[in-house]
Amino acid sequence: MPASLGADQQVRPASPDVRVKQGSMTSTLLEVRGLTTQFRTEHGVVRAVDDVSFDLEAGETLAIVGESGSGKSVTALSILRLIPDPPGRILSGEIRFEGQDLLKLSDEEIRGIRGNRIAMIFQEPMSSLNPVLTAGLQVAEPVNLHQKSPWAAALDKAKELLDRVRIPDSKSRLAAYPHQFSGGMRQRVMIAMALACKPKLIIADEPTTALDVTVQAQILSLLKELTRAERSALILITHDLGVVARYADRVCVMYAGRIVESGPAREIYENPRHPYTIGLMASIPRLDEDTRTRLMPIEGQPPNLADLPPGCAFRPRCRYASDRCAVEAPVLESIGARHMKACFADVRPA
Repeated sequence: MPASLGADQQVRPASPDVRVKQGSMTSTLLEVRGLTTQFRTEHGVVRAVDDVSFDLEAGETLAIVGESGSGKSVTALSILRLIPDPPGRILSGEIRFEGQDLLKLSDEEIRGIRGNRIAMIFQEPMSSLNPVLTAGLQVAEPVNLHQKSPWAAALDKAKELLDRVRIPDSKSRLAAYPHQFSGGMRQRVMIAMALACKPKLIIADEPTTALDVTVQAQILSLLKELTRAERSALILITHDLGVVARYADRVCVMYAGRIVESGPAREIYENPRHPYTIGLMASIPRLDEDTRTRLMPIEGQPPNLADLPPGCAFRPRCRYASDRCAVEAPVLESIGARHMKACFADVRPA
């Protein structure tokens, strides 16, 4: 959860680096502080990520949620320094992984971390997998590259990984190409690649977007099970609040490149305090409500990040907006145990 904010924001009490959790000491694996990433476009400079801060503990699952264009994926790509330059650039901030600032590493040093200590599962496996290489070679490659295993041993490891992600007849499937797998099976191959070097952190960017509901559940349950077995932390980027409710320990809600609310998943669901979070909750169907109950959409559209209005970016869509919101941008403030929001109004769900 955010503990330290940017230089242009008010100073808040910092979170401790070591916390007590269920009677044991757990250290902070990832600390993101004041991360700002921008893109230069023909329409102006776009701040896709604007002064974002959060922590992630070892073994924890953090969900980053929000509408398309809120900055979720750019945050993930920034962590691994995968922002294309030009047109993008990480303008400022710190990304400390196991105490090491990733933004200060050389290109060679960060390549030694990608796919090794930090792995990423991309949104669309068909465009992420190489169409002219077999699944076996692609799963074996990180083992060969980072662990210096001979190709024969790396391919044996690839077979074990395909077994772990429950791809049937894994030995013969090593020689199959991506187009010979279904969408769900391709995503399992991506998970196998991510787990190849037993990373400390896995970032899953909308890992089930193109899959049907049944396969989505299978993939997410498998991902959660495997990360728990490896004691890996997981950042789950999604717009699906049902996924968040089932799999996340903590949640960061993003809007217009900023985190507007964060806290434990149960707390966010039971007691959302930002108007945007409340709007997201009200716009999804619930099984425990009357089927005649109408969903309440969030009116309006997300703002143009190249031309943000002054004050709070959510103000044009917010029914709780005041005159203060038009001139001043709220900062994240603590409102409970590890629960923070960036809003001047004291709003609560109906």
